[in-house]
Parts: sequence; C-alpha cells; structure tokens
Amino acid sequence: MRLADIKTHVIAGPLGAGKTTLIRQLFTQRPANERWAILVNEFGQIGLDAALMTRDDEGVSIAEVPGGCLCCVQGVPLQVALTRLLRRARPQRLFIEPSGLGHPASLYRQLQAPPWTGVLTLQPLVWVVDAGQLLKGLPLPDAQYQALQQAGLVVLNKSEGLDQTLLPPQLGDRPLYWTEEGRITLAELPLATEESSGARELPEPTAVSSPQALVLPHRPLRFSHTQEGHHAVGWRWHSQHRFDGPALLALLTRLPGLRRLKAVLQLQDGWQAYNGLAGEGRWEPSPWRRDNRLELILEQMPDLEALEKALRGTIRDI
Repeated sequence: MRLADIKTHVIAGPLGAGKTTLIRQLFTQRPANERWAILVNEFGQIGLDAALMTRDDEGVSIAEVPGGCLCCVQGVPLQVALTRLLRRARPQRLFIEPSGLGHPASLYRQLQAPPWTGVLTLQPLVWVVDAGQLLKGLPLPDAQYQALQQAGLVVLNKSEGLDQTLLPPQLGDRPLYWTEEGRITLAELPLATEESSGARELPEPTAVSSPQALVLPHRPLRFSHTQEGHHAVGWRWHSQHRFDGPALLALLTRLPGLRRLKAVLQLQDGWQAYNGLAGEGRWEPSPWRRDNRLELILEQMPDLEALEKALRGTIRDI
C-alpha cells in the first residue's frame, strides 16, 4: 500500500503535562473532509489512553502501544503499530503521543528514517509542559530535556495566574504558547518548510498481536509494569460493574507516591473518564463502553492484593 506526505505531529512532554488533553482539543477542530489518526504510547499496560480519546467520530482512528517506550526494542513496536494504523486509517494527518516517561527525541529521529521517509511529512516537535512545575525549577528527566532541545514549539500548559516573564534559561529562544487545559488552535502548530520525497510502499508488519484476554464479571484482569523507577498498575473490570466515583478517589488519594490516575469507568451516573492526579482532575462523560479501566502510575509499588480488595469495595453491584 502506497502512502505519502501524511502531515505528522509528535506531541511530547513530561508525565502529567496535558498532552492527551491538548490532542483531544485539537480533535474538535478536525476539518470534515480530513481523516486523522493518533498513535498513543503509554507507560502502563492496561491500554487507557485510547479509551480516554475515544469519541463518536468516524474521521478519527486511534491505536496504542502500551507497556513502555515505543521507540525501544529497535523500533519494532513502533513499526508494527504505526504501519497497521496507517494501512487501516489512510489519514491525511497523524498525531503521535509518546509516553511522558519515554524517549521522544529518539522516536523523532526514527520517524525521519526508512520506512517512514516519503510516507510521513514530519512537522516540528511540539513539547508540552506544566508551566507551574517548570517555573518552579523542578528538574527535567534527561529524555525530556533532549526533547525540549528539538522542540519547534513549547506549550506552557496550566499557566493561569503565572508570571510569564520568569522564563527558565533552558527554554532558549524557542517559540512559546501559554495556555490552560491544553487549548490550542490547529493553526498554531508549527509546520515544516520542506516537502516529502514522494510516496513509498509500507512493509507488511511482521509481528503478531497477542490475543485479548476475556474480562469476566467479578474477575478483573490486573497488569503491572516497572521501568525507570516508576510503577504502573492497572485493572480491567467487566462493563456491567458500576463504581462509586467519590469513594474511589478518596481511596486512591491516600496512596503514597501516586503520580497519575487514569480511568474510564461506569459510575452510578453513567460512563465517565478521569485523567489527572487524584483530587486534581475531574470526571467527564465518555462514549467508551467496552469495559471498566483504571491505571495508576506511582513512585512506589503498593500492596496489590490489599489495593484490589479496597477497589472492590468501591463497586456498588458486588
């Protein structure tokens, strides 16, 4: 299958910067005559970012690579997932969101090499950051500092009430965009000045997807993953269960070292999505209906058996 000149935006940034929120904002601006696609890489294994981005829009196709950095393992996960997405969606525009704990600069270099040359027209990297955290001088992971060096635009998210003159020196003279809740117009994304070198034939993906495990009532699937000092723990529960949202957040807020909470759950008032820190995010209606999903990213691994028992206590039909 020959594909060419797919305008491609890499949306990078540290954990919790607001990358997913920004992409969801952009989705609302999709021209009716364009097909878009998004490849999401997440640190955990539960596959939650695609669920968070799910929308009633036939013009947007979503794929994900869970379980670590998609640029690792010699690029095999990237090549397989992206090839399948492009063949299925045939998009005019592609967004790639690497994990906040991954290596976006390495990914960006891979996208400039075969088999992507001619297929993708890579745009300048967009680097999203929590402006308050940056202005406090909190250190960046080395992988994120390298991504910043390649950025064509720095999006300073969560910037309400901040002094925009107190810029840290590592930003240099890069273009800046101050915003709140990931709001940005499509026209503000930086564009490449060079055109692609023509269409190419994408190779057949060689890896085979592992079969999806069946989620049964009262028998959740649990996944855990550790990399670079962080732990991801996630659950998938059957779609028939209903959770008590306030009780769930009260439970998770007490977990030591909780960095991130993502969920798509059926609550007592319908299906809702949550993406943020416990107590700092908010529930939003979601079109997702496949199953209940919950994922935590933590600095220390909890007692999983005790935590799962406590989570069961927030389900109102068990």
